[in-house]
Amino acid sequence: MDRVIYTAMTGAKSTLGQQAAVAHNLANVDSTGFRTEMHKMRAVEVQTHAFHTRAFVVDASIATDFTPGPLKFSGNPFDVAVKGKGWLSIQTMGGEAYTRDGSLEVSSNGVLQTHAGFPVLGDGGPITIPPESVIVIGADGTISAIQNGITNEVARLKLVNPPEAELVRGEDGFFRLQGGQTATADEAVQVAGGYLESSNVNVAEQMVQMISLSRQFEMQMRVITSAQENDRSATQVIAPR
Repeated sequence: MDRVIYTAMTGAKSTLGQQAAVAHNLANVDSTGFRTEMHKMRAVEVQTHAFHTRAFVVDASIATDFTPGPLKFSGNPFDVAVKGKGWLSIQTMGGEAYTRDGSLEVSSNGVLQTHAGFPVLGDGGPITIPPESVIVIGADGTISAIQNGITNEVARLKLVNPPEAELVRGEDGFFRLQGGQTATADEAVQVAGGYLESSNVNVAEQMVQMISLSRQFEMQMRVITSAQENDRSATQVIAPR
């Protein structure tokens, strides 16, 4: 059978993967701190002596657009947005992870956590908020509790800024360093209390890409159909009568 069918098949498979990524991006357009997922494709030459112009399409890597999203005021004292580069540190079942989702809350035990229930880390570990206190988060990540007019520093958020090339997105949507390492705190990272960072997904761009991928998939399926028809015709010509 003509090898072009395998080339078209791998192209169609990769296109479906890209469509899934675009659909995932569009589904998270309103997710706080979400980062756009991008698939990078590359061609691999078919190892054959007959044809040197044909190639397979492979999913070379899954990249992430780390461009910061716009900040929006929420007024919630527990909300926090990272300004510019940087990440919040949280404790997950798989160890320390990093997120830009600063929509935080306090558990019944007084632990500062994400809406999913993962504790937020400070310089000394998980952060505990005193009961019935007014919270203020400073630009450097310092958390202050005000009780009876007295202000006390509770903790400081562990803000990190590891190289983006070393970050890997997990299945839970959080980022981690390659090799399971943990990042050190970076005092240069700044936050804005009472704000949340919107997703950096460009809806118009993603819709255009979805349409382009749909047309690309149709073209690849036509190539497969044409290869099958050519193979059928060739079989009829060379078949013994």
